[in-house]
Amino acid sequence: MSRVGKKVILIPKNVKIDISNNLLNVEGPKGKLQYHLPESIQVELKDSQLVVKRLSDSKTDTSLHGTSRSVIYNMIKGVTEGFVKELEIVGVGFRAQVQGKKLNVHLGFSHPVDYNIPDGIVIEAPKPTQILVKGIDKVKVGEVAAEIRSFYEPEPYKGKGIRYAGEYVRRKAGKTVA
Repeated sequence: MSRVGKKVILIPKNVKIDISNNLLNVEGPKGKLQYHLPESIQVELKDSQLVVKRLSDSKTDTSLHGTSRSVIYNMIKGVTEGFVKELEIVGVGFRAQVQGKKLNVHLGFSHPVDYNIPDGIVIEAPKPTQILVKGIDKVKVGEVAAEIRSFYEPEPYKGKGIRYAGEYVRRKAGKTVA
């Protein structure tokens, strides 16, 4: 039995959950999310608790059990609190700014990199070397943060590039002159 799948999900008072035809709708103060449940997974709503159950013990069903529970938990957390990924920009002259629905990033290339902000995501640049990616969908927030990081991944010699806040970049020694 999945340890994660067995955990009961507590539902806050300001969250509405609707289950119909293997479609789970979660609505909270920050927005709405939908999740199409796999055929072999059932969700029961008791009082203010959600219980995720699987119909059989096949390998695919056991793997979907814990995954489905985690996705549902993240949906509930997203519509109540939201998710934030923080990125840092390291490098001389490297900076970012938000202009309307675009993120404009200067990374030492011959041109600035423009990134169209997708729907459901809010990007802020409180400092020129800091980017905050916010949203209610955990997967989408992580995906957008990874796309922005891919513009200039941190390199090991000088450490320049875009990195997650708190990310450790292993540094290498450069050439030594004898």
